[in-house]
Amino acid sequence: MSHPTTLPYGMQITAPVTADFSQILTREALELIAKLHRSFEPRRQQLLAARAERQQRIDAGEMPDFLPETRHIREGEWKISPLPKALERRRTEITGPVEAKMIINAFNSGADSYMADFEDSNSPKWENQIQGQINLYKAIRRELSFKNDAGKEYKLNDKIATLQIRPRGWHLDEKHVLVDGQRVSGGIFDFALAFFHNAKEQIAQGAGPFYYLPKMESHLEARLWNDIFIVAQNEIGLPRGSIKATVLIETILATFEMEEIIYELRDHSAGLNAGRWDYIFSCIKKFKRNTDFCLANRGAITMEVPFMRSYALALVKACHKRGAPAIGGMSALIPIKNDPVANEKALAGIRHDKTRDASDGFDGGWVAHPGLVAIAAEEFQKVLGDRPNQWEKQRDESFGPRDWLNFQPEQPITEAGVRNNINVGIHYLGSWLAGNGCVPIHNLMEDAATAEISRSQIWQWVVSPKGKLDDGRKVTADMVRGLICEELVKVKTTVAESGNTTMTYDQAAKIFEEMSLADNYPEFLTLPLYEAMV
Repeated sequence: MSHPTTLPYGMQITAPVTADFSQILTREALELIAKLHRSFEPRRQQLLAARAERQQRIDAGEMPDFLPETRHIREGEWKISPLPKALERRRTEITGPVEAKMIINAFNSGADSYMADFEDSNSPKWENQIQGQINLYKAIRRELSFKNDAGKEYKLNDKIATLQIRPRGWHLDEKHVLVDGQRVSGGIFDFALAFFHNAKEQIAQGAGPFYYLPKMESHLEARLWNDIFIVAQNEIGLPRGSIKATVLIETILATFEMEEIIYELRDHSAGLNAGRWDYIFSCIKKFKRNTDFCLANRGAITMEVPFMRSYALALVKACHKRGAPAIGGMSALIPIKNDPVANEKALAGIRHDKTRDASDGFDGGWVAHPGLVAIAAEEFQKVLGDRPNQWEKQRDESFGPRDWLNFQPEQPITEAGVRNNINVGIHYLGSWLAGNGCVPIHNLMEDAATAEISRSQIWQWVVSPKGKLDDGRKVTADMVRGLICEELVKVKTTVAESGNTTMTYDQAAKIFEEMSLADNYPEFLTLPLYEAMV
């Protein structure tokens, strides 16, 4: 095992550092990681403890509301700092993991922006994280190319999308890097490497450094990122405000603090994004002990149901009030080869999704596939015309707990819905354990967020008295175990037919069963999975 020439004092790396990896894991970059860790790890741990404490209060019946102590922020007159030109137009944003072919296809897709993902669509194997950093380093300098097994070559076009990078959330560690015997934060690790190596180059090109920040539950978690940005900019000699970051509002608790989150990052804010899949997961997770609450099949929880619609409109309102972009979330639909009828239906679904977002006031929206960029762009074009965005569009409705906590629909729950959650969950987990975090399953693009919904719904349907199928049967642990056996066979057949190994799927089924039927609901699927990952 080789290592960078010398590691900073107190740092250990417990994974292989190849000659290629050492180009990214330089002493100077690692020193920035060590400095950020020592400065901010105690606060990260305090915030994670505060999450657990709040969860206990919610389990005991407390319901969230606006914070009285931040009322002056919600009622004050303030705006975010002006945005650079590169972030004024974000009608279409494509997302995906940091593998070379994906990066090139996303940059070349015609989208305004590409969110390169070290988080939910990326399986955080050591090799994926570091090779992803190398790939981005090369792409930013226009040096990235890729040749597939058939000899087809992929290269970057002259005109490419604006890059935004998503590091891991606060709950995830980077287990292979220790400072003073402690694991470093996965988010700090991902951010610091990308920032240290690329920020000045991105500024010279007029497009960066831009980030997406996931999974936050409070404005204090946003304040932590803001303070990290200030230190990081000082360390490499960039003025405050050089970094711009968009926050994903993908937890129910963050909805109650949207304006405060923008305020904390106001010098560095590039607005908010409505991360719908994690949001649904968060609603189930936060109120899991409320036996009166039980959501219907995943397919019935659309952006049109009242609690999702009110959250999306409130996000537009909060952003535009503060001069910030509002970006719509991801529709999981993807183009379907070899089935024109199903493909037409999927494309119509995407069109409907983006039409609604554009009409509601969103300035852009996410897609998961290059084949969907044109449709999304067309729908935003119809509403926006020649304007790069619609920041001036203000919404005047009032939203609050009554809207955001009205969790409907509760029906239907069907056997097909139970089977689908089990099938998707096992299929995704098996793929994740094998090193792939972004998987098309049943013509939808699945990532960690959709897998979280799958296992959370099974858990909720077993626990809640309302977890009954439309034919009257109660969803039970025994029923789930039986269906897991049946669906595992189907998943392995599908995977084998596509030419992939099925080696990780028995383990995936076991983990899915444990997490879906555990007495104590596990906070995140990815935490035990990451520990199980070699």
